[in-house]
Amino acid sequence: MSRVLMIVACVLAAGAAATPAAADPCTAPVPTRAGHSFSGQVRYVGDGDGLCVGDSPDPTTWIEVRLADFDAPELHAPIGARAKAALEDVALGRGAFCTAVRGRNGRVQVYDRVIAVCQISGRSIGTLLRQIGAPQGGR
Repeated sequence: MSRVLMIVACVLAAGAAATPAAADPCTAPVPTRAGHSFSGQVRYVGDGDGLCVGDSPDPTTWIEVRLADFDAPELHAPIGARAKAALEDVALGRGAFCTAVRGRNGRVQVYDRVIAVCQISGRSIGTLLRQIGAPQGGR
């Protein structure tokens, strides 16, 4: 590869790396109190411990969830994509029943997500992820 082409390739790669990630499409208001329950289909998986639950195909009705019982590596970590794929395999397209809980910080919300334990067929998604050996090691 010529020096000019190599420089162009490096500049393009740097620009792509600096592009911000797309925001999660879920925009429904999230529950604000522990114990609040909601359910729906898992419509979107953002990373290894974040998903959206909603009853309709309209993303404005989807609630964004941070799983309370599973910590996955960040998406940009070396195994982050594998953690996201594991959550997609376990939950995407399936019905989930979620209950808002207080996180380690005592809050029910973190950023724009509700901290919740979600179950599929009566089993916690966190437990299901551990059973299949999904990568762990978030915060």
